[in-house]
Amino acid sequence: MIFSNLGLQKLLHHKDANFPFQELTVKEDEKKSIDSVTEFLFVNVFEKDKDLSFVNFKLSCDVVLLKTSKALEGKYIDYVTNVCKKVILQVGPLVSDASEIDEEGSEILKWLSTKNKNSTMYISFGSEYFLSKEEIEEIAKGLELCDVNFIWVIRFPVGETVNIEEALPEGFLERVKERGKIVEKWAPQANILAHESTGGFMSHCGWSSINESVYFGVPVIGMPMRTDQFINVKMLGEARVCVEVVRNENEVFKREEIAKAIIKVILDNYNGEEFRSRARELSEKMKIEEEQAIDETAEQLWRLCLKNK
Repeated sequence: MIFSNLGLQKLLHHKDANFPFQELTVKEDEKKSIDSVTEFLFVNVFEKDKDLSFVNFKLSCDVVLLKTSKALEGKYIDYVTNVCKKVILQVGPLVSDASEIDEEGSEILKWLSTKNKNSTMYISFGSEYFLSKEEIEEIAKGLELCDVNFIWVIRFPVGETVNIEEALPEGFLERVKERGKIVEKWAPQANILAHESTGGFMSHCGWSSINESVYFGVPVIGMPMRTDQFINVKMLGEARVCVEVVRNENEVFKREEIAKAIIKVILDNYNGEEFRSRARELSEKMKIEEEQAIDETAEQLWRLCLKNK
């Protein structure tokens, strides 16, 4: 998201009444996660420029290239353009089309093809965040509270040997064997999101993942874990393509709230279709803009090269 490149502590503080996008402001516990990264950058990276707001933009002379699109972030891009006084070029979502896959990936898609249209939840928390045992258990129990098909990618840190059956609640794999598929380490994410049986994506809301989800017209169930993910999920909610799972008073995701979000996106015909319709609408706009954005960026860079040769 475009605000991931800014001084988040300053622009997204929940008490800043002058910030025009109050829907993106973060709660205190979320702000602490963002502040920890901001403080690290303040001490270790941007020592010569103590004003972290727009620091990445200050380092750019004429133009700023961002992995984003007007379809998803139009009003935010316009705001930042006016504030930082730089030309911001969108290079698009940079999403790879669904491609040929290996035998393991093919088996996953064969299984997915046996399910009804929009009936299956894809669950993945990226390659850098590893769920705790408590988080795995709450997601598993949430899945048991609602009758939904799912593909769940579970990863563990490199070098850590974990028996998947032991990581999950006892008997879980047997109870969900007809409607659920657990995948360790890797799955063909683009192919899964592009498949007509996929009706939702439970995600940590990392920027690449949500770009893929919207690009393929799949609504998101947001479970942000750290830093800019808290802002990304709010932006998706504002765009009406995401349901954020509510944390309890201890800031923990619980099974009941996970199940509520799944039901709203996958099993509730009215709300689910509204989310999918909006996601498809954004997908179409994003794809139409994509080629134009690349052409415009190439033209601007060519002009910049001629200017400075």
